[in-house]
Amino acid sequence: MRVLICPQAFVGTLTAVQAAEAIAAGWRTRAPADELTLAPLSAGGPGFLDVLGAALDGLHLGVTVSDPLGREVPAAVLIVQHAGRRTAYIEAAQSIGLHHLAAHDRNPLLTSSFGVGQLIAAAVTEGADRVVVSVGGGATNDGGAGLLAALGVGDQRSLACGAAGLAGLADDALLGVHELAARLRPVELVLATEDDSPLLGARGTSAEHALRKGAAPHDVQALESGLGRFTEVLRRALPPGKDLLSGLDRRIDREPGSGAGGGIGYALMALGARRISATDIVLQGWGFDDLLSGSDLVITGEGCFDWRSLTAGTVYAVASAASRRGLPTVVLAGRVEVGRRETMALGIAGSYAVAEDRTSVAAAIADPVGTLAARAARLAGTWSVR
Repeated sequence: MRVLICPQAFVGTLTAVQAAEAIAAGWRTRAPADELTLAPLSAGGPGFLDVLGAALDGLHLGVTVSDPLGREVPAAVLIVQHAGRRTAYIEAAQSIGLHHLAAHDRNPLLTSSFGVGQLIAAAVTEGADRVVVSVGGGATNDGGAGLLAALGVGDQRSLACGAAGLAGLADDALLGVHELAARLRPVELVLATEDDSPLLGARGTSAEHALRKGAAPHDVQALESGLGRFTEVLRRALPPGKDLLSGLDRRIDREPGSGAGGGIGYALMALGARRISATDIVLQGWGFDDLLSGSDLVITGEGCFDWRSLTAGTVYAVASAASRRGLPTVVLAGRVEVGRRETMALGIAGSYAVAEDRTSVAAAIADPVGTLAARAARLAGTWSVR
């Protein structure tokens, strides 16, 4: 039997690569004759670069950049030469990931996206004519103001210190952004994300994501006000042009994905970036259709399989692609919070939890590799055709 194993990270416990290896190890104990293919996946958060590095033949360029509070951290840019193009892949979380901060340091009023701008600058200096930026898992909510400062726009002291100072921006605070856009015009910028939230409003990045980044409830309005002022100043400095359908001025801050990465999506889209699915980028990197054509069963997974998994992200993309080929997909997750009726509608043949009850949660956290491998072994006993 040919089994394709393609989980994403089990956030907080296992990377995608570790999860795939644990599932494979467990499966082999019960079905050693099966042919296993490992293709770990990512939806654009931490581990995006590791997964792409496994899928693509590229060069990792080591750099030192700023973390969300301006401290130096090591990071990398993946450079891939293909079909006459030089593509640079960037994982924003390597610079501004929430994992860089202790719980008491998490405050999106103070955290900055400056390090992501440094990664983009390194990619352009390296000669990339296409730059793909994944923005999941970040700790910032500054609309990409820090990113622009790192690329030479305005005053670093007012733009690279988080969202707290954005409400007081002067009208000329973004001097140089027009020249930056012109300088980057030969470079294809790509925003890689599954997050379709806009920058502002009730579904915007401050309302939807700031609390998990350390904001207090009373901070949300301050963050929203700061981003509102930031958009006013940026629209004056870099007019966005007209909407082709309405003929009115384009409102990038209302477009899906502009709120991704705490608003990094907004800054990138203002500079001309187009938005695509981070999951799709990884699937293309693996040549996923070819992998499916050589498989009999597909196993995917994540830390928590819930209602959000049914409409976007890795599990959704894998199950949809497998269903089109008539292949059964099985989900192996840390927790399963959706029922069989919902999963069957997506074409999922079965979903299984590592932590099946409260008593097993502690064991799964204490030994994530061992418990995932053990659950995969049981799964092989059910699904493998021997």
